[in-house]
Amino acid sequence: QVQLVESGGGLVQPGGSLRLSCVASGSIFGIKVMAWYRQAPGKERELVAVITSGDSTNYADSVKGRFTISRDNAKNTLYLQMNSLKPEDTGVYYCNAVVVTGTPARYLEVWGQGTLVTVSS
Repeated sequence: QVQLVESGGGLVQPGGSLRLSCVASGSIFGIKVMAWYRQAPGKERELVAVITSGDSTNYADSVKGRFTISRDNAKNTLYLQMNSLKPEDTGVYYCNAVVVTGTPARYLEVWGQGTLVTVSS
């Protein structure tokens, strides 16, 4: 069984910073793609940033220049450094990964339970 556990959410003032972490655990042979999504109140879940196993990254236009996604493959950990936070960044942030697991090995998409980020004065 594969699990993703996020941490690092909380309340921050506009202009502040937060760093989210997501640790993948379980029977994992490899992780292909990892990503952060968020869901604001009353809105659909949206992609924030994605990073491949080759460290190629892509960001939503709304966070470019402010957020940085990174991963530590040795620790099966994904990060999201969020700077210059705005009230519209408020939402539940979810970790997502496509992992290689099982016998025979197969791709499996996994979601974390989410961590709440609130940007407010």
